[in-house]
Amino acid sequence: MPWLLNLIYGVLLLAVSPVLLYRRFVLGKYRDGWAQKFLGRLPERDSPRPCVWLHAVSVGEVLQLRQVMRQLVAQRPDWEFVITTTTRTGLDMAIKEFGERHTVCYFPLDFSWSVRNALKRIKPSAVVLVELELWPNFILAANDLGIALALINGRVSEKSFRGYRRIRPLLSRLLNRFSLIAAQNEEYAERLRQLGAPLERLHVTGSIKFDGVQSERFNSKTNELRDFFGIHPEDGEQVFIAGSTQAPEEQLALDTWQQLRAEFPKLRLILVPRHRERFDEVAALVASRGLPLIQRSQSGVRHFGISELSEMELRDPVLLLDTLGELTACWGLADIAFVGGSLTQRGGQNMLEPAAYGAALLFGPNTWNFRDIVEQLLARDAARVVRSGAELTIAVRELLTDRGVAAELGGKAQMFVSSQQGATARSIALLLQMPIGQPSLRNAA
Repeated sequence: MPWLLNLIYGVLLLAVSPVLLYRRFVLGKYRDGWAQKFLGRLPERDSPRPCVWLHAVSVGEVLQLRQVMRQLVAQRPDWEFVITTTTRTGLDMAIKEFGERHTVCYFPLDFSWSVRNALKRIKPSAVVLVELELWPNFILAANDLGIALALINGRVSEKSFRGYRRIRPLLSRLLNRFSLIAAQNEEYAERLRQLGAPLERLHVTGSIKFDGVQSERFNSKTNELRDFFGIHPEDGEQVFIAGSTQAPEEQLALDTWQQLRAEFPKLRLILVPRHRERFDEVAALVASRGLPLIQRSQSGVRHFGISELSEMELRDPVLLLDTLGELTACWGLADIAFVGGSLTQRGGQNMLEPAAYGAALLFGPNTWNFRDIVEQLLARDAARVVRSGAELTIAVRELLTDRGVAAELGGKAQMFVSSQQGATARSIALLLQMPIGQPSLRNAA
């Protein structure tokens, strides 16, 4: 199987190589980590202490690890930890969160030589995968070396489940290598069971996304952003945030803000694009309308000099959060929060953070990536769905007009998040029951 998979990966890599080369040389992406990814040259560990390797694909999964790492380190200070990620943005976030105390590096590509080299250099006692990262060569190689495997916060979307069923024999073989599989809910657990996960090792723990979510609006980081952007809630200002957005969602949010400004002159707008490569694009969108702009990455207000703007439009600039890792704190400024990727085909982004702050929560109809959470929010009347830019404007106007409705919507969202917490502790308790001790003899050989 390893060499068959190597062949398949090689063909796929060759097929997408023009895209990779374009992104590398034109967009400046994929310029680092080649030795770690292709050759498995991860930092070499030389210690007899037990080591747990945790893998999180990108920024979202890395942030989920914060509570997991806090509890693991507190309960097992004698262990070493390695955190890997797949993307550059994920690596940057992991270095920021964990780099001072723990080893952080890229995850190897699933070529047999790369994963075996990586495993023999790290010498982990256990590997913990977040959500659903089932790379066959890596899992089989870890199992062959006697390394315990765990999957936490496991989820299988309906779309993924349809695809995985076509390769159920392979999935069953992989899932049976795990000592622990912790699913977010009963639905995901049932899908994993149908794919071959062993019942005696399959548990429902809840989602760790709910744990450690900030709910205090006047925390130090949110206060810093409030001061930087010049927001004054004591003067009656209200904040509309469109976060984790994709094109054309920023345009729709700008349309809403401009249409409502005459009626609600103290309404402020913050735009937070999902991907950093679009920061300049969104700044240019604001500039094309002649609106003044404050960017988090720069000092001062940028003016673009269109004389037709009203005094009100010139007075309060559009606010652009164009830095990484600050959206979590920024949601604490929101009175009304629109979560992006939901009026596009992205499938939605994480809406738990604005919900935890008690913001009046809006998102589009395309939220299949968070379907279970969305269903629970809507069942509690804790969020609203808007299906177009026009509906976004109508919803924001209603919430600004009736503050009681907005407060009730946000309060229900906050209560929902609070009621779902505790998954991290349950997952850690199960992890600590695994056979994690000295690196195995087979692994050390």
